[in-house]
Amino acid sequence: MTWLLSRLLMALGATLLGFGVGAVVRAATGVDSLALGVGVFCGVVLMLFVDAVRGHRLLTWLRGNQLDSAPRDTGLWGELGYRIERAVRDRDRSVARGRLELEQFLSAIEASPNGVLMLDAQEQIVWCNRVAADHFSLDPERDLRQRITNLVRAPAFVAYLQAGSYAEPLVLGNSRGPGTLSIIVRDYGEGMRLVLSLDITERVRNEAMRRDFVANVSHEIRTPLTVLAGFIETLHTLPLTAVERDRVLTLMNQQTQRMQTLVADLLTLAQLEGSPRPAPDRWVALDGLLTRIAADAEVLSAGSHRLNLRPATHAELAGIESELLSAIANLVTNAVRYTPEGGQIDLAWRVLEGGNAEICVVDTGPGIAREHIPRLTERFYRVDGSRSRETGGTGLGLSIVKHIMQRHGGELMVESEVGKGSRFRLMFPAARVRHASDSALGDEAAFNAAALSDH
Repeated sequence: MTWLLSRLLMALGATLLGFGVGAVVRAATGVDSLALGVGVFCGVVLMLFVDAVRGHRLLTWLRGNQLDSAPRDTGLWGELGYRIERAVRDRDRSVARGRLELEQFLSAIEASPNGVLMLDAQEQIVWCNRVAADHFSLDPERDLRQRITNLVRAPAFVAYLQAGSYAEPLVLGNSRGPGTLSIIVRDYGEGMRLVLSLDITERVRNEAMRRDFVANVSHEIRTPLTVLAGFIETLHTLPLTAVERDRVLTLMNQQTQRMQTLVADLLTLAQLEGSPRPAPDRWVALDGLLTRIAADAEVLSAGSHRLNLRPATHAELAGIESELLSAIANLVTNAVRYTPEGGQIDLAWRVLEGGNAEICVVDTGPGIAREHIPRLTERFYRVDGSRSRETGGTGLGLSIVKHIMQRHGGELMVESEVGKGSRFRLMFPAARVRHASDSALGDEAAFNAAALSDH
C-alpha cells in the first residue's frame, strides 16, 4: 500500500499549495470566495499535471517495444508501471516457452517416418512435414494456404477426403512414382483435419512376395508329385516291359531328385535367415574353394565351354566354408548352364581400394534384360521359366547367394546386357579379407585373444 501513502502525501502537498495560493489571493483582494476558488484550482491543476506527466511516460513505454524498463515513478503510477512491466515480461516468457515447445513438437513430427499434413476447415494446408511433402509432391513453404484438392488431384483421395468417413485407411498409389501410400484422416479442432500418410510400398511388396512364394512352392512341388503319382498309377495298372519300366523308374528318380533339390534349397534359405552371422575369425582359404568349384564346373561343362576358373588369389575369407562355397559355386554353375556351347566363362579375384575385395564371374551368355535385374534375387523369380526348368534350376540359387553375402557383410551385384553376357560380383568387406601370408599373425592374435579370455 505504499502507493496509497504516496498518493495521500501528494494530495496533502497540493492542498497546502492551494491553501498558500488562496492566502496570497485573499491578502491581495480581500475576497474569501475568490481566494478559495483559486486555491482549489491550483491544487487540482498540480495533481492533474503530475498525473499527466507520469501517465504520458507510461503510455509512451507501452506504445514502444517494451524492451527497456518501465518508468520508475513513485506512487500509483510507479506501481502500475511495475505491474504492467512484470505482466509483459511474463507474457513474453510464456510466448517464448510456447514457441520453443511448438518448434520442438514440429521437429519431432518432422523426424517422424510418417507424413503429417494439417488442413483447416477450408481444406487449406496449414503445415506439413517433409515426408508428407514428398508423398504428395508438395512444397512445404510455397503450397501453404493452398487447397489440398487443387494440388493432389487423385480422384480416390479427393473422394475419401470429402466423404467424411475415415474409419478405414485409404490405400493410394504414390504420385511421385511406383509405390503405395496408406492414408488416414482424423478430425480435430473446429473443422480441421490431420492427414497421416505412410509409405507401405515395401510391406505390399513383401506381402506379394510371400503370396508368390507360397504359390510357387505349391506349384513347384505339385508338378513332380503329379508326375510321380501318374507313373505309380501306370506301374500298378499297365503291364510294362522291362525297358519301359526302367524308363519310368528313371523319370520318377529325376522328379524325386528335383523335389529333393527344391526342399534342400528351401531348408538352406531357412537356415540362413535364422542362424547368427558367421564369426569374423574363422578363415577359409579361397584357392582351395576355387579349385573344387572349377573341378565341378569342368565336369558340368564337359568341354563345351572355355573355362578360366582358377585364379591364384593367395587370399583367405572370414566366414563359413560351406556357405562361401555355395555362393561362388551357384554363380559358376549358372554361368555354365546358361552360356551356349563354345562360350567363355571367367572367374576373377580383385582386391579393391580400402581393403575390400570382389569375386567376379563373367560369361558370354545371352545376357539379361535390364528390367529383370532388380528381381533376380527374388525367390522363384525366373527370367525364362521353361529354360530354368530344363537346366534343373529351382529359382532359389541367387536368393541363397544374396542371403549368404548379407550374412558375411557383403553384397551381390549384377551387371548384364542382352546379347553381351553377364557379370556377377561378390563384394566382401575388408574385415573379412586377408592375404594368406597374414595367416600366422592372425592365428597368433586369435590365440592371444582366446588366452586372455580364459584368464
